[in-house]
Amino acid sequence: LSVSTPTAGRFTAGTFTNQIQAAFREPHLLVVTDPRADHQPLTEASYVNLPTIALCNTDSPLRYVDIAIPCNNKGAHSVGLMWWMLAREVLRMRGTIFREHPWEVMPDLYFYRDPEEIEKEEQAAAEKAVTKEEFQGEWTAPAPEFTATQPEVADWSEGVQVPSVPIQQFPTEDWSAQPATEDWSAAPTAQATEWVGTTTEWS
Repeated sequence: LSVSTPTAGRFTAGTFTNQIQAAFREPHLLVVTDPRADHQPLTEASYVNLPTIALCNTDSPLRYVDIAIPCNNKGAHSVGLMWWMLAREVLRMRGTIFREHPWEVMPDLYFYRDPEEIEKEEQAAAEKAVTKEEFQGEWTAPAPEFTATQPEVADWSEGVQVPSVPIQQFPTEDWSAQPATEDWSAAPTAQATEWVGTTTEWS
């Protein structure tokens, strides 16, 4: 498969039959990923007696397919792995690499990736790198030098002289010189007697 020509996207009608157009080709072998989606190149290959190999799933049509390789042709990882195994086997059959020698090419290189997703991942990685550099610059920046003069610290162990304030004199009164209080118990008794006499007269 090192000398193969991949055709991605839409297949141009007349590539194998119309010699006038610029995209005309005369391949010796046609390998398709999905016979249902690639029915146009399979049909044109039957017009020019072109042998075909197809990666077929359980529901894939086998019309105009000479060799069917059973596999899952719906998943991107499965398709990439099958192309990786097919390329490795072709190189081994040609004698380019030996079967005892491990192939250093990773299957990830055969996985299809959307160009828009690749661009988004690259932009996210670039933004992350810029943000990381900014934060590292903030933490590694030298601190500004403190050049202000420090005030002299006084010796707190020295005695502090507090100004003396005279104590204020408050007036005092002699409570023993107050006049004697009246007998509060005598008045209620006399009043009670008067009330009793009054009630006697009413009766």
